[in-house]
Amino acid sequence: MITTEDFDKVDLRAGTIIAAKVNKRARHPAYDLTVDCGEEIGVKHSSAQITQLYTPEELVGMQCIFCVNLSPMHIGDVKSEVRILGTESEQGVVLLRPSAPVKNGDKVF
Repeated sequence: MITTEDFDKVDLRAGTIIAAKVNKRARHPAYDLTVDCGEEIGVKHSSAQITQLYTPEELVGMQCIFCVNLSPMHIGDVKSEVRILGTESEQGVVLLRPSAPVKNGDKVF
């Protein structure tokens, strides 16, 4: 179990995917995402293994939830700076999305 203080350290924000393409050098099928995380965080990159249910064209313009304060890691040629959140479901990863449009960078509580 983690404490409430531990959970409060996780910075979850709304962001909009502004570009998506195949991450050709990833070990497992993945996309290279460019994400607008709002004024405070800025534009970030992420490599995401979400290829089962989504095409790059579908992802552009999609608003999702991202963790923005993890240490960056290199996946193939991509410096993954934020992590997109989703459920690990029978059909593949289903992305977590706001139920209504929100401002990029809005905090998730």
